[in-house]
Amino acid sequence: MKKDIDFFENTTILIVDDNPTNLKVLSNAIAHSGCEILVSIDGESAIEQAQYAQPDLILLDVMMSGIDGFQTCQKLKNNSATQDIPVIFLTALSDKFDKVQGLLIGGVDYITKPFQVEEVLARIQVQLKLRYLTKQLEAQNRHLDQRVEERTKELSQALNKLKQSQLQLIQSEKLSSLGQLVAGIAHEINNPLSFIVGNFEFINNYLSALINHLQLYHQHYPNPNIDIVENANFIELEQLIQDTPHIISSINTGLARISNISSSLRTFSRIDISNKILFDIHEGIDSTLIILSHRLKYNQQRSQIEVIKNYSNLPLVECYPEQINQVFMNLLANAIDALDENSQNLLDRKLNNNNMINTITITTGFNEDKKSVSINFKDNAMGVPLEIQEHIFEQFFTTKPRGKGTGLGLSISRQIIEEKHNGSMKCFSVLGEGTEFLVEIPVK
Repeated sequence: MKKDIDFFENTTILIVDDNPTNLKVLSNAIAHSGCEILVSIDGESAIEQAQYAQPDLILLDVMMSGIDGFQTCQKLKNNSATQDIPVIFLTALSDKFDKVQGLLIGGVDYITKPFQVEEVLARIQVQLKLRYLTKQLEAQNRHLDQRVEERTKELSQALNKLKQSQLQLIQSEKLSSLGQLVAGIAHEINNPLSFIVGNFEFINNYLSALINHLQLYHQHYPNPNIDIVENANFIELEQLIQDTPHIISSINTGLARISNISSSLRTFSRIDISNKILFDIHEGIDSTLIILSHRLKYNQQRSQIEVIKNYSNLPLVECYPEQINQVFMNLLANAIDALDENSQNLLDRKLNNNNMINTITITTGFNEDKKSVSINFKDNAMGVPLEIQEHIFEQFFTTKPRGKGTGLGLSISRQIIEEKHNGSMKCFSVLGEGTEFLVEIPVK
């Protein structure tokens, strides 16, 4: 800490008194202290001078012509530019000086006239010390606030990096596990499917040959014996011959359906791809829809969900197919969940939803200027409130019941699009009209 006399150095003191003699006496009394002295003979000029000169302390006479010392002090304290300057009142012993009023309006001390030089210097020095220590404390507080802010920012960044690392790990593990599971299922389906498809053509040819052979028998031996007639009636031979081609056709359709699902599962997983490749976005959407087709069907709570495809001509996109398909899976599953929840709410309120048409509209487009493709998924459920939209992409945030949602789907999807593919993902929703997610991905 500085020595006492040092507090007078490089300081400015404003003396306000309408008596020139008092001004001279006070100025002479503190002239040797080393501080700069300013003088004013009335309250109005003192206020103006304090505002631009910013003195470290003001000695203010109480009894002055014009506005008195109390009024002058009140105006100084009401001004943000001068409110922190300490004010010491000067008053004569004969004056009626209200000490309480002086302190209440902002004065820090008072000196009575006639005064001793030592007392004046001591009181000034105390206030200069307090002002110096106050400034030091304020500076330390500002420095501390800055350090706290910097440290908080550092911790926030570290926490965010940790969350991102956790999210990437979860995403990697989830995609890897899901990809392996889907690929394994596709492989297990494909093996017996290949066997069935390979033998189906033989079965079809054999049955056709047998039916033709029976028809030849019937043509050349129109009057079979009684046992053959009874057996033909028992097995409904005519109906069997008519139905067999239809059954064969149905089996063929089912096999084609299973083959399509198996192919879609392989397209969806693509776990063998570690680098970006050119990928057909529509193929990814269609394969995801096939996997989710069982959830689109009619159930006891709602009617069938109609998928409306507004596909444009899109170029192949350089991307990680497995990750992009995971985004499509999350967005479509969320849309189905929203429509299910909407239908359940109507049932809970005992409202008829039989005539409600549930739709998911998928619109794609190509922006020639940006060299990017856009994919828009829109449902006609109840929509998302604005306060929830603000948190919809946050990790672990979910509005689904416990056990039905992890709060990671949308945050992972956004990270895949924005960080892995330099694209963007946005959510738009209007209550009562539905929700849409807009995904934009650069072609390269």
